[in-house]
Amino acid sequence: MNNYRFCFQENQFWGEPVPCTLALFNQTVDSGIVSWKIATRQAVADAVAKGCDLRPWTYRSDYQQFCLRQELKPRAGETFRQKSEPEKLLQWTEALKESLPCFIFGASGFDLMPVMDKLNNPVVDEQGKPVMRRRRKLEAIHLSGLFMFDADKLTIDPYEVFLRTQVAGFPWRLLLAHKTSSGKGLRLVCEARPELGNIADNQICLGRELHLMSVVGTTGKPVVDDSCIDASRISYAPRRQDIYYINEDNLF
Repeated sequence: MNNYRFCFQENQFWGEPVPCTLALFNQTVDSGIVSWKIATRQAVADAVAKGCDLRPWTYRSDYQQFCLRQELKPRAGETFRQKSEPEKLLQWTEALKESLPCFIFGASGFDLMPVMDKLNNPVVDEQGKPVMRRRRKLEAIHLSGLFMFDADKLTIDPYEVFLRTQVAGFPWRLLLAHKTSSGKGLRLVCEARPELGNIADNQICLGRELHLMSVVGTTGKPVVDDSCIDASRISYAPRRQDIYYINEDNLF
């Protein structure tokens, strides 16, 4: 396996993690589809919060098709039908977010693993050989030496938190910083410091350095996302305009 710094996956629900080159990264963050999905998510959330007219979105055919698909689901359809229009719109934009391309910063690659069917039996090809593919699984991961830090639902501008990484003596090598798709979060990608311990240890220390470990956000919950301790965790692609800082020489 070639030694790439981190991985890319076209969609978190399907596709294989592949090496992320600088060209692929640039193509993704400059994508018009990525920009539209993020802009739509933020605009709808803002309109719902302010009680604005929602018809610019409820009249859209892609939203109406989304609603139809949800209503036809055997178990969740009735629950969806009972939701208010704002709730349905927010669920739609959450689905837009979840369909964004993904980066997997904690992994430089994944080993091939056998494909299993619904009964957990190996799938074989016409020659009777097991079908193999790269899966985003911890048991197959090759660690990249990077870790991801995420703080969301911030009550202040994420850029203000980013500036705390730019002070003299900041003890991590920062490789990427960007605002998240909600517009209220900050994602950092740094070189892990082995002397501190594992990914979780690095995240805790970084959270303390940024004075965020005891901070609660707009939902009343801690802003630091501790689920990022999973090295195989995906990171939704940002728009170019949401990137605060990138160190291309060390990220690629």
